[in-house]
Amino acid sequence: MSRPSPPSSIQQAREALGKRLREIRQDAGLTARAVAAAAGWHESKSSRLENGKTTPSDEDIRLWTRVCHVEGKAADLIATARGIDGMYVEWRRLERAGLKHVQDSVLPLYERTRWFRFYQSQVVPGLLQTREYTQAILRTVVALRDAPDDIEEAVAARMSRQRILHSGGRRFAFLVEEWVLRSVIGSPHTMVSQLGHLIGMTAMPSLSMGVIPMGVIRGHAWPCESFSLYDSKEAASELVSASLTVTQPSEVAEYAKTFAELSSIAVYGAAARKLITSALDALG
Repeated sequence: MSRPSPPSSIQQAREALGKRLREIRQDAGLTARAVAAAAGWHESKSSRLENGKTTPSDEDIRLWTRVCHVEGKAADLIATARGIDGMYVEWRRLERAGLKHVQDSVLPLYERTRWFRFYQSQVVPGLLQTREYTQAILRTVVALRDAPDDIEEAVAARMSRQRILHSGGRRFAFLVEEWVLRSVIGSPHTMVSQLGHLIGMTAMPSLSMGVIPMGVIRGHAWPCESFSLYDSKEAASELVSASLTVTQPSEVAEYAKTFAELSSIAVYGAAARKLITSALDALG
């Protein structure tokens, strides 16, 4: 099976880094051929790096900045390149060590974040899930991706992570599409418990719960893949085959703008509870 291609945002990040390398070379008055010769590379390597065909290694960047006499820029460029390599992680690779490992891996990010923003177009956000709903989600993950079957340990880890909601000093904004409330995950009984839990969570003072009604005029707020924002430093998106993480300020800003647009067409408070209750009533 061929490896899925990384999404365009990663290629754009590679191209942006390549453009910075080109500018550094041009500022130094060197040709791509001269840089390659001084670094001991084939000439085509300079072209691949500058055109974003390849992400440079740490040593590639150190050589480039040394040849161009700007060694002081190496650290920032290396950090950028490492960020690109960590942006796209296939679920199968991430889940190889077990589903509990996936749950535990985000704990450091959650512990250092003070402002959480979650948009979900598929399922109820993890921090708001009941135990039974999480079990149903992870059973599907095991079935579809042949992940290790450590569901109970993974569920316990996710439930434990929800303590962050009550830790103080943090803000949480959740947005879900109304169809998420009406998609039966697990069983009708599972959904009854889950929707009842959501109604209760809307009373938390540190938590904003928005529901985007079906039939609303979307304007610029088109539905998109589910994503999360952690402060204004990082955005993570859930793709079918992989997890995408971006830290480039301009890309994080795009996600923040999208979240604001989606927030503008959502309903809150009593109106949101009414939609949740309507979905609950539809289950009989």
